[in-house]
Formats: sequence, C-alpha cells, structure tokens
Amino acid sequence: MSSSLIPSPTATGHAPVLTRDSLHGGNVDVVDANVDVVNAMYAELLDAEEIAPAALCSYYVDFYLTQALDGGFAQYVFTVPERAEIDGYIRAGLAGMGATAHLDLFNRSVAAFDALSDEEADAYLDGEGSEAGAPEAVQLLERLDGEFEPLLETEDLVALNAAWLRSQPDLLVLDGDELDRHIHERVSRIPNLAERQAEAAEEERLTAPEFEQIIRELCEVAGHTLLKITMGDPNHDHNGERVLAWHFTTDQGEFLMLEDDDEAYMVHPETREIVAAVEFVDEDGDDEPESGS
Repeated sequence: MSSSLIPSPTATGHAPVLTRDSLHGGNVDVVDANVDVVNAMYAELLDAEEIAPAALCSYYVDFYLTQALDGGFAQYVFTVPERAEIDGYIRAGLAGMGATAHLDLFNRSVAAFDALSDEEADAYLDGEGSEAGAPEAVQLLERLDGEFEPLLETEDLVALNAAWLRSQPDLLVLDGDELDRHIHERVSRIPNLAERQAEAAEEERLTAPEFEQIIRELCEVAGHTLLKITMGDPNHDHNGERVLAWHFTTDQGEFLMLEDDDEAYMVHPETREIVAAVEFVDEDGDDEPESGS
C-alpha cells in the first residue's frame, strides 16, 4: 500500500488525540501517549478507518523503530508478515515527519527483502546474512540493517515523531476522563458494534490458551458463567498425587479444573464433587468432544 492510499484527516473526519499530561513531558511521553490512545481505540473495536491517519502513521513508525532496534528489518517483517497496509502507514509517517533518510532506507530495505527468493528470505530471517557464503542478496539486507542505528544520530525518529504529532492542526488535547468519554462517543457511532463484539469474542475464544478453552467448556456444560481464572497450582494434592489444578471462579463459586489423559473435570474444591466433565477427542477425530455433568 503506497502512502498515497493513506486517507487524509479530512477524508476520515477523525483527529489525533493526545493527553494534556503527555504534552507537558518529553518526546517519548508524546509518542507513547499516542501509542496508548491508538491501543485503547483498537481495544474498543474501532477500525483503522475510524482512527486518525496521523495517529496511525505515528503509531506504526514507532512500531517499526522498536522492531528495527530489537532485531533489524528481519524482526519487522517477521512480526508483520502481511505488510502492505502497515508499510504504507510507515512511509506516510516518515514522509510527514521529514525523516527522508529513514524513508529512503525503509524503501531500499523493502525492495531488497521483497526481491529475495523463499530460500534467501528464510536465511535472512534466520540471521544467516553475516555468515560466510551467505547469498549476496541476504548480505545486502544485513548491510542495510547496519545503516539504521547510525542514522538515528542525524534523524531521531522519536523527536521527529513527537514534533509531528504536536504540529497536527486538528490535534485534540484531552484529560484522562475526557479521553475515555471521547473514545466511548466514537464507539457509540459504530453501526455494527454488536457484530464486531461477537467476532472479537469468538476470536478471543479461539486463541485462548488450551486450559482456558477447557474451563470455558466445562462451565458451559455445568451451566455456570466463568468470572475469573485465578491461578494454576502444579502441586495440588488429588487422591494422594501431585497434579496440576487450575483454580477458577464462576457465578456459583470457586472450582478446580483437573485433567487426565482422556477427560477434564470441573471439581468442587471442598466436597470433591465432579460438577462437569468433558472428554478429549483425538486430533484425527471428526466428532465433537463428548461432555456430561
């Protein structure tokens, strides 16, 4: 995605937002405040089209800076395998901030990486660029990585980023409570909010750790509402054996999740009553897990 495809502030009608406290701080405070605001908006299910383009450009330039310092351009592309849109925000941000040398380095790095074969890309991502006999294309990317940190001495991305944010003509400066109300008001205008919330809940369910998914299924079988998973105890005494027990709370009290090779159990911690059970299904099986209470 080229920077020309990044929507303008007037096209979206959304302004970047900073907290009043951050503007009294240094450059890092300003950039971090924007990151916090964008993260809060994403957490409340606002889409990129509903967030100020300048805020997103600043956000992704800071993300790129963090990744590049941590592990070079390889770290960036490893973290963002589908880069097209984010590349566009980074280009637009670097251009807007006046970081022309960084923009040139970014474009050269993108072009060099995208020209790699699959084998060369794997070698670069595995850190083999500095090894003897590495392909020249991979060595080129290693040399480009070496340009990044020295360039920060003449183009400080944090300072440029902060100055650019401060200069936004439509910048909103809000206190903490005002920021919460502002985000809430934006969220209230989402036309398909219920649908987004359902999709987010399903995504959270599917990506939750296995123990959490099991606990949620046990609660569903038992007709309970899960409130909180409190801890995992690897030394729980169960019938004279040390086992891993997960402690969790539902709307009907505190319970344990225990499992063996075939089943998981929801157990009352005092009476030892099995409240619900789910049977594990072989990975090759086509049937849904059997359950019972």
